[in-house]
Amino acid sequence: MIALPSTAPHHLTMPHPHAPLSPLPTSRPELMARLGDGRTWDMAIVGGGATGLGVALDAAVRGLRVVLVEAGDFAQGTSSRSTKLVHGGVRYLAQGNIALVREALHERTRLLHNSPHLAQPLPFIMPSYHWWETPFYGLGLTVYDALAGKAGLGATECLGREATLAQLPMAQPLGLTGGVKYWDGQFNDARLALALARTAALHGALLVNHCRADNLLHEQGKVAGLTVTDALTGQCHTLHARCVVNATGVWVDALRHKDSALRSDTDSRPTQPLVAPSQGVHLVVDRDFLGGSAGLMVPKTADGRVLFAVPWLGKLILGTTDTPRSDMPQEPQAFKEEVDFILREAARYLRHAPQRSDVRSVWVGLRPLVKPRNDDGESTQGLSREHTVLVSRSGLVTVTGGKWTTYRAMAEDVLARCAHHGLIPHHPAGVTTHLRLVGTPEAGTPIVALSEPPGLHAYGAEQAQVASLPGADRELHPGLTEAMVRFAARHEYAIRVEDVLARRSRLLFLDALAAGALAEQVGDILQSETGLDPDAAAFQALAKHCLTLPG
Repeated sequence: MIALPSTAPHHLTMPHPHAPLSPLPTSRPELMARLGDGRTWDMAIVGGGATGLGVALDAAVRGLRVVLVEAGDFAQGTSSRSTKLVHGGVRYLAQGNIALVREALHERTRLLHNSPHLAQPLPFIMPSYHWWETPFYGLGLTVYDALAGKAGLGATECLGREATLAQLPMAQPLGLTGGVKYWDGQFNDARLALALARTAALHGALLVNHCRADNLLHEQGKVAGLTVTDALTGQCHTLHARCVVNATGVWVDALRHKDSALRSDTDSRPTQPLVAPSQGVHLVVDRDFLGGSAGLMVPKTADGRVLFAVPWLGKLILGTTDTPRSDMPQEPQAFKEEVDFILREAARYLRHAPQRSDVRSVWVGLRPLVKPRNDDGESTQGLSREHTVLVSRSGLVTVTGGKWTTYRAMAEDVLARCAHHGLIPHHPAGVTTHLRLVGTPEAGTPIVALSEPPGLHAYGAEQAQVASLPGADRELHPGLTEAMVRFAARHEYAIRVEDVLARRSRLLFLDALAAGALAEQVGDILQSETGLDPDAAAFQALAKHCLTLPG
């Protein structure tokens, strides 16, 4: 243990960034007792997705008193429904956005280094069906490698027809002329979010899921905290904070509207929406539709989108779409045309075309696409084309947009803006650049590929702790034991069946039918651990939702 620098609150000490980390109990009564103890926080964060958790971790490591509340579970929204890629953004390269690609490529490597059991390199192949595609895309991806520099994961290779089929055995052979192999990364998004939350907690932050932010506190025209409600008991709490960060993804405008309604300045105008949501659909089918260990990437589909077929946890993810929508439901439904599009495009590139009956699970994520203008009089800094940070007249800090790969850089940008406006003290950046997350194995430890079926290896350095719990030898489903459920309840904030089967285990996203069948068993184990209602019936309804294909 080392003392914090003099700019940090003197009441905290924290583990050295490279010290081994151990499980931290997440007893609900203890969490709620801390939430209601009446202290004033340096920073209160609303939203427990990648962005909010990244901000919480960076702020906590700098020594700030941090509290984060999440209405549902950590990463319950978009942050658990990504395409599972850690990438620089090939399509941004085609658009000429060099700075954005370079930043993402370097953040990609940092993420893979800081949590190698949850984020790993993955080879991708672009199959070529026209003579010009291999040299054309090969040249572009060589530039991609050059932008990565020393942060590159492997050199781009131009492949002939036979070499392409050797690595993508189930690719459509008719008309195939060759391919281009390049490297990016993949990750387990929900478990990475959980690792961020637990690492922030080990550095002193208080994180509470299933706790809704109801309103903002204003004092003398400035944001001074939040009122929140425990979703499990209905108990309300008032949180006083010097800085409030709105990191609620596609839902950021709701808190911005509340801020505007509370402001007393006479020239206040109605808050204009910041986010235009777009949904991305993913279908999961069996791994043997692709074969091999590489992913398949189509740089330009019929509608101009990029299509991926990604081997992940023993299955194959097909996606994604990009469909604007005006509403923002908690559980969005795939549109018929989106499902048809993915299956139709997959049939063009796979030897055996997946059918609707082959889909094991379907999930939809809502992306917070930032509108180009803000007419609310807020001081605005578009920190990149990918994310935006705004500070309102009253001091509410809103961050939205961006992508998982750059969550750490986004957090640094948010804290820089907070310091610029005098909401927090200035601290040196870079404190999380090499920060190992909870569960990170020691260097040299063998790592199981994320493309392989799930198992105890998902816990990294914590495998022994999981294996020591009751039920370690009782398998509920391949890759999921009773001990894993108990570990989720004791150390990973899990309360609901959905928390376990959708995000601690990823079974809902791999096989919704199998996940629904386990709801009662998992619920019984959770209730024995927490004494709280695990809501197994709600999860069974969600599992049916993830099996429903429109049309």
